Amino acid sequence: MKSLNSEAILGALVADSATLGLHWIYDPARIAEIEAVGGLVFLQPEEANYAGVKGYFAHGGKTPGESSSYGEVCLLMLKHLAKHGRFNRVEYQSEYRACFGPGGKYVGYIDSPTRLTLRTLLPLEPADFPAASGADDDQHPSLAAIPSLVAAHTGTLDELMPRVDEVVRITNNNETAVAAAQCSSAALFNLLQGMTMTQALTEALLFAGSVLRPLLEEALSMPTLDSVSAAARFGPACHVAEGLPVVFHIAQNATDYRSAVEANIRAGGDSCGRAIMLGALMAIHSARQNTYEFPIPFQWLARYRKFVDAADACAAIQR
Repeated sequence: MKSLNSEAILGALVADSATLGLHWIYDPARIAEIEAVGGLVFLQPEEANYAGVKGYFAHGGKTPGESSSYGEVCLLMLKHLAKHGRFNRVEYQSEYRACFGPGGKYVGYIDSPTRLTLRTLLPLEPADFPAASGADDDQHPSLAAIPSLVAAHTGTLDELMPRVDEVVRITNNNETAVAAAQCSSAALFNLLQGMTMTQALTEALLFAGSVLRPLLEEALSMPTLDSVSAAARFGPACHVAEGLPVVFHIAQNATDYRSAVEANIRAGGDSCGRAIMLGALMAIHSARQNTYEFPIPFQWLARYRKFVDAADACAAIQR
């Protein structure tokens, strides 16, 4: 795996982990208050931060450096590809069930698409797993495995798209979710092929579909970085029609990885859901902007608790 491909995956994983402490606070003013006192990234999830404002405190059992369920899915796909050398649907569904199901390694909040996917998979033998085992749901879990899948892909964009469709329908059997994932995949693939950020995002619109495309075009037309206004315009919640335009807006306008991740947190809402694709895109962009520096702050890499697992899996794919 080329260096930029590994950086894309690490960019996704670290961005998610950095964002966890303020995930699902829907009040930018409260986030600004917290930032003024203790910063934005790798914060301990504290229930007091959610008091009196719109939000959902989901990560009380977690500590700084851990991942949301989005980050765990991204890492699970990375480890799957490192183990098998290529995507195998039934094996991945088995690994997904083992990770997120009863007695699995994952401990934390289970969102609706994950819960409904497990409800389908748990009573079945692997040979009977349906290809579209996911919920009819257009939320951000549909994007969580995409950075690992795209970064490990060695073929053409046309060859990638059916695989993206297959992966997304495991958890999100929904046309808008598939379109969002294919659009995101195209943007990341284009960036890895050497396009500029603007070119990569613009070319990816071809895969966005009728629901998402006008929203993404509007997001790309916003001339300066203002993630709070973007989230107010498109929505800060968990649906891809809300989150992906905010991702495109920040990626188009942010200058580097750190500022993009921080802008995403300031926007509030489902910041971890947006962080996966944004982190992948901005890690590549930042690496190209300054070829002499690693795009992700080393202090952030050191705080991500599963860095060694992720780095080993990236190395295994590279071999």
